[in-house]
Amino acid sequence: MEITPKNNLADLFLPLPIYSSVHIADAICKHEEEYKVFIGIEKKYAEQLKKLSLDDSDVDLQKNTGDRRRFGEGSYEEWYEKNRTPFILVHKQTDKLAALVWFGPKSLGKKSLKFGEEEKDKIQNDWHTAVWRSYPTFRGKGLMKAFTSFVMEIYKEHYPDIGFWLGTDSNNEAMIMLGLKLGFKIDNENSDLSNNWQVMVKK
Repeated sequence: MEITPKNNLADLFLPLPIYSSVHIADAICKHEEEYKVFIGIEKKYAEQLKKLSLDDSDVDLQKNTGDRRRFGEGSYEEWYEKNRTPFILVHKQTDKLAALVWFGPKSLGKKSLKFGEEEKDKIQNDWHTAVWRSYPTFRGKGLMKAFTSFVMEIYKEHYPDIGFWLGTDSNNEAMIMLGLKLGFKIDNENSDLSNNWQVMVKK
């Protein structure tokens, strides 16, 4: 996917106020489909996110994430209060949410909702979680590596001293493979493989 930045983001303070967003880039995939990249999530896309998170037909999402509890049954406002910075990829023609990436301070290795732990955490400046997912209509189109890499670089410009980490089901091969392609390394010291919790890190 080819991404063309639109705005100078040096003056932005992250995270943005809730439900505000900035159009930061345009993108076109190998199938010639066009997309927009935003920092922040407007209410209409937050509503799409809620519906997508409750979609029982999306077996991969329900199996590998805690998004049903996080966004579907839970409060987007409460989630946002944890200093999360979301980036979204939106399909231009249909205005549908194609993919989501978010970052934010979180203790290294702390388990997600899917693994039965609360997300409340003290603010930590040295490690920020990296999370991504795409949605059914847009999977398999080669979007995620370029999109995630692009927004990760933007986030890193605002938080130059942090390291990234991600946690996922150790059987989630797609997530792990993308992490490796993005420069993450397996961190078994902070993983809990007996409970299928795999941690990866990137400095």
